[in-house]
Amino acid sequence: MNKIKKTRKKILIFSVNWLGDVIFTSPFIRAVREAFPDSYIACAVPQRCKEILESNTRINELIPFDEKGPERSLRGKLRFTLKLRKDKFDTVFLLHRSMTRALIARTAGIKTRIGYDTKKRGFLLTEKLKMPPRQVHRVQHFLELARAAGLDASKNDYEFFITELDRKKALRILDSEGVSGLDDFVAINPGGNWAPKRWPAASFAELADKLIEKYGVKILITGAEKDKTLTEAIMKDMKNKPTSVCGKTGLRELASIFERARLVVSGDSGPMHIAVSTGVNVVALFGPTSPDITGPYGKGNYEVLKKDIGCEVPCYDPSCGDNRCMKAITVDDVLEVIEKKGYLG
Repeated sequence: MNKIKKTRKKILIFSVNWLGDVIFTSPFIRAVREAFPDSYIACAVPQRCKEILESNTRINELIPFDEKGPERSLRGKLRFTLKLRKDKFDTVFLLHRSMTRALIARTAGIKTRIGYDTKKRGFLLTEKLKMPPRQVHRVQHFLELARAAGLDASKNDYEFFITELDRKKALRILDSEGVSGLDDFVAINPGGNWAPKRWPAASFAELADKLIEKYGVKILITGAEKDKTLTEAIMKDMKNKPTSVCGKTGLRELASIFERARLVVSGDSGPMHIAVSTGVNVVALFGPTSPDITGPYGKGNYEVLKKDIGCEVPCYDPSCGDNRCMKAITVDDVLEVIEKKGYLG
């Protein structure tokens, strides 16, 4: 791949589709901005992931692109393509591997098109990189494109930008739920975008009770609106009374809450990576997914817990009803990590 010239440019970053994956792109975005400090940088991202990047000071513009929404139809894609053509971008980094996005970039007249040579789309790219022979962590997967383009890809820590307004909103949410700014609390984040990634509700309940009894902390359950049934199951199984902010926070308020916590315990999920980005202590529970590919990354105070039960990992079978890999992690395993690392000491 030819190194792109470090001149003023109008750059588009075509991002990816999931919360965690968008966080994985943050070191890449930093690399582009540091290479082109005076350039105009826009990022095309699905509406559901927009909040991850809304406060990112390295980006000039966020452009919604959602193939499950307005851009699902051919008319929607054409409308989006015409917008890009009108905006006159001269360089695009295609972090998403789809053929459609490469075709849109080509049709929009973007002269320099950089991406992985996947899905037989190489003929649409001006600068293409072969996929690595083995799977690497998603952060490095994206940074390799920056590296191949001649950018400095040495910084690999997540970035998630929180404003003072976000922090004030988070404090108001906590206060309304009876958690003061001086309270020690542990946040547990039980959700996940598919069931096999979730630790059992009964295990979360037992852990929460033991943390209250051993360390005298409050327990705060976090999650999206869709996680309320799971949260209710945990609360029902507990002997002590936790606090729930499930469905009551946006992602940036959630990050602000994590920032104030003593510890976050979570499965493999977008919120877990947000927690890591704040520097809080994190215990990450992994089962069917691989920490080497989608685990916490870069600097941070985190520990991954995973048990080898003989299954092939990663396993992307959302229909698996066994969940042995997550059940294999015991409450005592988590408590041992917390004590060993001194997270609540």
